[in-house]
Amino acid sequence: MSDLPLPHRHFILHKPFGYLSQFIGNPKNKKLLGHLYDFPVGTMAIGRLDQDSEGLLLLTTDGKMSEHVRGRKVEKEYYAQVDGIITPEAIAQLQAGGIEIAHEKQPYFTLPCQARHLNPAPEFPERSRRVRDDRHGPTSWVSIILTEGKNRQVRKMTAAVGFPTLRLIRVRIGEITLGTMASGEVQEASNLTV
Repeated sequence: MSDLPLPHRHFILHKPFGYLSQFIGNPKNKKLLGHLYDFPVGTMAIGRLDQDSEGLLLLTTDGKMSEHVRGRKVEKEYYAQVDGIITPEAIAQLQAGGIEIAHEKQPYFTLPCQARHLNPAPEFPERSRRVRDDRHGPTSWVSIILTEGKNRQVRKMTAAVGFPTLRLIRVRIGEITLGTMASGEVQEASNLTV
């Protein structure tokens, strides 16, 4: 029997709407990541997506990899469907940073980021719960690329500039993209190069 540590394992997941980015604890019988795949003991989500958010989530058994990806050197790109047709002024505000958002009961001012209106809108399958009916007014999509990651940051940023987020999908972390992965799909990766 060898005392050598087992090699670390890494996973790429398209987190569906309605799942918590955690493995333990089950408040009010919520859906957890372990319901999607038989992950090995010690697997952790690298960063989080809230229950209402979808898209790319990396998982690993390597704490150092988790720390690296969560750092400010790795870009995270999100596509946000927002209420209304986003304006050039709102895009400029997002890009400039300095947007005040609440974070852990303290005000936080966002760093400058990359933001652009996505026109035409990206095509994603309908999620399990429809965003809303078209009769409630127009929506538009924006790409936001961050190197920071505060709790519900993208949602707070778009709301602060007057365009609340209706649907949020993370599409890229560093060099890893969501691509054509189906919602709920899990791929094991031999390593994570971000």
